[in-house]
Amino acid sequence: MSTVELTKDNFDQIVSDNDFVLIDFWAAWCGPCRQFAPVFEQASERHEDLVFAKVDTEAQQELAAAFEIRSIPTLMIVRDKVAVYAQPGALPEAALEDLIGQARKLDMDEVRKSVADAAGRQGA
Repeated sequence: MSTVELTKDNFDQIVSDNDFVLIDFWAAWCGPCRQFAPVFEQASERHEDLVFAKVDTEAQQELAAAFEIRSIPTLMIVRDKVAVYAQPGALPEAALEDLIGQARKLDMDEVRKSVADAAGRQGA
């Protein structure tokens, strides 16, 4: 599967309609972004059951700001509408594959419980 372009208009729908979305925040002028792009694209072809999406931070500044993207490339993984990973930096292929494997193994019931517990502590 090739990558999908995310915009402020389709972001919510794509994240809501899919259980596992990998998002690459990038810009055309960014050298590390250009290095990471083929790694991301090749992973999208190996993992056809996942959604691989890209956010052009220049064209989608509101979206980048909403996620407080300060450094690019930044990779975010969203599972069941919960961001389970977000880190800047271009990953080599092996590291991206390992990260996808770890994200696949997450117990999302436990993740949601942890998020709820953290929100409860902040509200207290």
